[in-house]
Formats: sequence, structure tokens, C-alpha cells
Amino acid sequence: MEHKRSLILDAAEQDFCLYDWLDVESLSRYERFADHNRDTFEGLTDLARELAEEYFEPHSRKGDLNEPKLVDGKVELIPEVSVALDAFAEAGFLGATMDADHGGFQVPSVVYRAAFMWFQAANVGTVSYPLLTTAAANLIRQHASAELAAKFLPPMLDGSWFGTMNLSEPGVGSSLGDLTTSATESADGTYRIRGDKMWISGGDHELSENIVHLVLARTGGPGVKGLSLFIVPKWLGDPGAVTERNDVALVGINHKMGYRGTVNTALSYGSGHFPVGEEAGAVGYLIGEAGRGLHYMFLMMNEARIGVGASAVALGMTGFLHARDYARGRVQGRELGSKDPSNPPVPIIRHPDVRRMLMLAKAYAQGGTALILYAGKLLDESEAETDQAKSAALKLLLEVLTPIAKSWSSQWGLAANDLAIQVLGGSGYVRDFPLEQFYRDNRLNPIHEGTHGIQALDLLGRKVLLEDGAGFADLLGRMRATCAETAPIEPELTGLVADRIDRLERVTQQLWADGDAPTALANAAHYLEAAGDIVVAWLFLDQLTALGITSAAFAAEKRATVRFFITHVLPRVDADFELLASQDRQLVDLDDTLI
Repeated sequence: MEHKRSLILDAAEQDFCLYDWLDVESLSRYERFADHNRDTFEGLTDLARELAEEYFEPHSRKGDLNEPKLVDGKVELIPEVSVALDAFAEAGFLGATMDADHGGFQVPSVVYRAAFMWFQAANVGTVSYPLLTTAAANLIRQHASAELAAKFLPPMLDGSWFGTMNLSEPGVGSSLGDLTTSATESADGTYRIRGDKMWISGGDHELSENIVHLVLARTGGPGVKGLSLFIVPKWLGDPGAVTERNDVALVGINHKMGYRGTVNTALSYGSGHFPVGEEAGAVGYLIGEAGRGLHYMFLMMNEARIGVGASAVALGMTGFLHARDYARGRVQGRELGSKDPSNPPVPIIRHPDVRRMLMLAKAYAQGGTALILYAGKLLDESEAETDQAKSAALKLLLEVLTPIAKSWSSQWGLAANDLAIQVLGGSGYVRDFPLEQFYRDNRLNPIHEGTHGIQALDLLGRKVLLEDGAGFADLLGRMRATCAETAPIEPELTGLVADRIDRLERVTQQLWADGDAPTALANAAHYLEAAGDIVVAWLFLDQLTALGITSAAFAAEKRATVRFFITHVLPRVDADFELLASQDRQLVDLDDTLI
């Protein structure tokens, strides 16, 4: 399909990924997706683009310049946010992937993810509200009782009620085992929640009738095994008839460098600001079993991690598109080697270093897009597959790829925005152009939902070891299968990737040969970065197998991007592997006074 060019996302690249490379139409073989075909998939992404262009992108700058503020104890947002979210909800996006039994359309996650990226690139601050709501709704659907699901899902899926996730506390960041917010059971089976939560995106606003907080709180002893998960609504009552304010109080608004359109809050539970009955505390409803709260929350956290990676990729892509458009029109300087001042100046895209920056930004954006959408299809296959063994294997592979999808995309999607600013030069960091906002927005993503270091520890310290390394072995097998397929058509590029795949396997085995966790994990960030580069190189190589059904122009452009990444970017993993293989312990043994 021919697409009008956009500076929000590259529709042609997205279509190639979905239909030519990933063959998402094949998902219709599963009963869950049997009612869908390419027409319904394209309808969703086309509608997403239309809404993004009409309702989201136009107020992106205004939302950035006019942050949420407290007025008479309430959070005030610019009116365009509500209008955009109403349009989003009315179009059915909140329930698009949900079961038909819950009023959803059972759209594949990979297609929804592609559609959602249009909103993330257009206005990440506004679209964060439904991102959190759909993730919270998915958790309730999967882990809450039928009674709770029946009450909370319908208003969340029609946009009447929004959702949040409440993990961090003022004195506790990522160390969730140290959370102190408490939950005490009442005689009626509900719980009373007491404690303070910090960094809660979407924690208070007037956009919806109610806000459904998912709150981790302690019901047992120390550590993560003492944590349970609760639904704690801002208002008590039923949809359309909320009757009483729950004891959830807004303490303050945090002002961040990016995502300024998303209100970020400090909340107090059970502080007595809005007492409910004679018992102290906010009323909460237990999800599932007590003591399994973090286990349940990981469903939402992992979905949010993929969502954060997608946000980073979308922002990186829109930054690249803006920079390329500028470079094609900005005339400055002359060709290399031209010494005659009477020669006309040329567009800056003719300069090799500008081309370097644009190719890097493009490779990061396209590589991240491939990674996010591949993960999305794995999720669909794992959930729709009726063979339990196959389903479990797909889920395990997705477990291995999730920290890479989150953190590689966040690291290098941000780098794409940095490069885009550099391409524009002085114009890049002034507010007349949106590049500086893209960078500020994207800078939050390496921190959102677990920092780079936390994802690295998760990958090397847990995910590659799960089930005796079965998921990691599956990944290696898939990468080598692609190399076997591309070796006859691209022997040089294939060899460069295959050698690094072998090195990744050897270094992983070496790091864990002695079972010495402090030594193995000392440089885990380097492992994550190297593994991410290799995975993206593999996905790029795999995309070459799908170019036979694309246009000649698109195929030539894709081959150039793949060659650039494998020859210019991938070699940096060698330095990472040298450090990892040395099993250097400097950062473990370093005296703090020397820092």
C-alpha cells in the first residue's frame, strides 16, 4: 500500500515489518484471531494514524509547555488532553486486545502495538493514560476474581475509569522487597491500605470518573513474599454512581523533564484526608492470593516494559524523520574536496558525517521497531497456542527478550534523538523545532519500569538461566537458523553476525562457569548492550529474507540500513565481550572513597 509520508512514523517500514517480514496475517490461523485479516489490521493502524494526526500531535507542544498543575486541590490539564482521550476511547482502542467476553476485539498485540506507536510518537504525554489503563485492565482480567473483573473492567475499557500502577515509595525505589505500605484485612473481606507512594503516573486527575490504582502493599513478613496486590479506587461505588471518596490523597505533583503531559504524583493512602467509616485506611480489594502480589504485578510490569521500549523507539523514529527532512532541505557547505567557493552549497545530507548520524538514528529506530514488534508477535503466539509445551516455550523466549526490548530500545532510541538534534545543529536545541522535546521525553524511558542496570541484571542473572537456559538456547537456535538461510545470499554480513552469536554463547557460559554471581554480574550492562546489538543484527538479517516481495526502492533502502548496522555498529560488541571475558571485578571491589 502506498502511504503519504509522515513525520510521526514511517508507515511503509511498519507495513513491511507487519506483513512482509512477520506475516501477521498468519495469526488468523489461531482461533483467537480467526475473525481478523489484513483489512482489519490495516483499519486499526490507519485509524491510529488518523487520530494521532488529528487529536494527539497538535497539542504535544502545548502539553509540554503547560504542565499539569494543582488548582484548588485538583489537577488541571489542558482541555485537548481530554478531547484526545475521548476520541481514543470512542474508537475502541482501550479494549482492542481484550477477549470478546469482556467486550474486546481480540486484536493481536503486535498489530495493536504498531497502532499504539503512532500515538506514542505523536504525543507520549497524553497517551500514557490509556497505556497504564490497558495494562492495569489486562492484569485484572488475568488475576482478579470474576466479581472484581465484572465491576472494574467495563468502565476501564470504555474510558470512564483510568488505571495506574503503584509500586515505588518515597524511600524505596526499585528495591520492592523493602516496601512498607501495609494492608490489613477487615471483617467484610476488604482490606485497609496505609502508606505513601511516589512517582505514580496518572495518579490523580479529572479526566475520568474514577481512577483504579493497583497497589502493592504488605500483608505478611519481610521481603517480596510478604507483598500482596490490591485494587484501590479513588472513588467507591459503581460506574456512573460513585458515592464516596476513598482515603487516597494527592500529596503533590512531581515535575519531570519529559512526559510533561502525564501528571506524576505522590499519593498517601489511609492518611485520614478522606476517612471511610470508622476504620483507618483506604479500602482495597485483594487480587488473587495474599503474598503473590509481585508475581501478579509482573504481568503489568512486563507489558509496561515492552510499552516503554515501544515509546522510546517511536520517539526515536519521529526524531529521525524530522532530522532527515531537515537535512534534505537545509543547504550549507560544499562537497568534500570542493575548494572553489563559487561552487553552490549543497543540502547537508550530502555530507558524510551528517549521513553517519542519520544512518545511525535510522538503524536504531528501525532495529528497535523490529525488536518490539517481534516481541509482540511472540506474545500473541504464546497466548493463542493451544499446545501447552509450545506455548510455554514461546513465553520463555519472550521472557529472555523482554529486558532487551525494554532497555536496548530505551538506550538507543534516546541516542537517535540525540543524533537528530545534532543534525539540526543550533536549530536542534531550540523550541522552534520539536527535537529537544523528543529528547527530553525519551530521556525518561531508560529509567521507566526498571533502569538499564536492573534490566541487565534481570537478563544475565535470571533470564538466560531460566529452566537451565532453555529460552536462551531457543534464541540462539533461531538466530543460527536465520544465518543458515541468509548465508547463501549475504555471506559477508551473515558471517559477521554468526561470529558474534557464537561469542555470545561462549561468554555466557564462561561467566557462569564458576557460579560466582558477583563476578558474573559485575559488568552486566555490557552484556545487555552486546546481547541487544546481536539480537537486533539478527532481526535485521532476518528481514533481508522478506525483501523479495517489496518494491525495489524499499529493498535497496533496507539493505543499506542492514549493512550499515552490521558493519558500523555491531563491531562494538567485541569490546564488551573482551571486558566480560576478563571477568573484571573493579566495580565490585572498588573502594567507595575512590569514586
